[in-house]
Amino acid sequence: MTIRKIEDKDHFEAYKLAAYCFHQRIEVGEPDPQKIKEDTRQGWGAFDEETLIAQIINNPFNFYLDGKKIKTGGIGAVSTLPEYRDSGAIRQIFEKLIPQAYKDGEVISTLYPFNHKFYRKFGYEVIPFRNEYTFSPDILKDYQTTAEGSSIKITRWKNGEKADDYLEVYESFAKTMNLSAVRTLEGMEKHLKYEKEFIDRKFSYLFTKDEKPLAYLIFTDVYNSEAAELHVNECAWTCRSGFNAILNFLSRFTADYGKIILPLTKGIDLLKIITSPNAYNIEKRTCQHFMLRVVNAQKLLEVIKKPADCNFTIKIEDDLIKENNITLRVKSDSVTQTKDKPDIDLNIRALSQLASGCSNIDEAMLRNDIIINSNEEMLRRVFTEKLIFVSESF
Repeated sequence: MTIRKIEDKDHFEAYKLAAYCFHQRIEVGEPDPQKIKEDTRQGWGAFDEETLIAQIINNPFNFYLDGKKIKTGGIGAVSTLPEYRDSGAIRQIFEKLIPQAYKDGEVISTLYPFNHKFYRKFGYEVIPFRNEYTFSPDILKDYQTTAEGSSIKITRWKNGEKADDYLEVYESFAKTMNLSAVRTLEGMEKHLKYEKEFIDRKFSYLFTKDEKPLAYLIFTDVYNSEAAELHVNECAWTCRSGFNAILNFLSRFTADYGKIILPLTKGIDLLKIITSPNAYNIEKRTCQHFMLRVVNAQKLLEVIKKPADCNFTIKIEDDLIKENNITLRVKSDSVTQTKDKPDIDLNIRALSQLASGCSNIDEAMLRNDIIINSNEEMLRRVFTEKLIFVSESF
């Protein structure tokens, strides 16, 4: 078995491998040379002689972390031909891919797991990244007559129209959230576009006041034999008026939908915001199908927000990246190697949760792979829970 990067000549076989393993139906033909030329993703493959038997694609992103942009890899298309499964092919690819990601300047790596235990072997840890709320539209009836709602304009987006206002709202929203991706105008349009509007049943709305964009809502109309369902794909807002405008709009669908499914970023709890309805009528589900791995521990600790008097030591262990096996002194303006006794001992998986703002010290102290030796008060001030908005799929 040979492990190497996927080259231009391998792209079509990689495409077919992913399609086969992910149950996609395609018309098999010659690959599009232009698409291959434009493919900037870094793919790694396991080959049995010249046959591609397994692959991982590392999609390039820039994510926000504490308001700063960091280089990120989005792991996708993890697939192995059935006859080669349990051969260790994916493990061998990760053992090459992850150290190379460090050399390439990645700070974190992310993925959507089929199995959390499987990816923990490679240093990834679960990030509960959002909550989904299910309720009937009449739950929002108190938002139907808000005074500010009457002055807000609502406009439906159509293919070919500009997405600048959507991007403006997204950027305002995403910069305040951890793990949200830096989007281009083209990237924003991809989230809005549909193939056939009234077949895909995907709709996007912009909310403005005095020509200033306040919020947007992207949703899909989902068929159900009992009653149709409104599934919100994404929403973002710049202020309370924008958020209330979204709820006001959703409240208008009492005659159209049996239920609404509304995802909200981790750290914003609908049950704490809507005070009038019976909370028992709102179902809440935490989404945990996202994982993160720290690729460069020192750089990540340089990026995260720290108090002005920050000063602590941390010892990190990493099975795949030798450079992360290190003890660091972390100050507000510097992160340097040290031989001092660490205030906290942990592995790379535990660091992934703490540094991203997914968990706090109280939760960390209950993990069996974290040891806090001293300086607990400072650690509490550094590792706090933060808003998390995972915005891309890959």
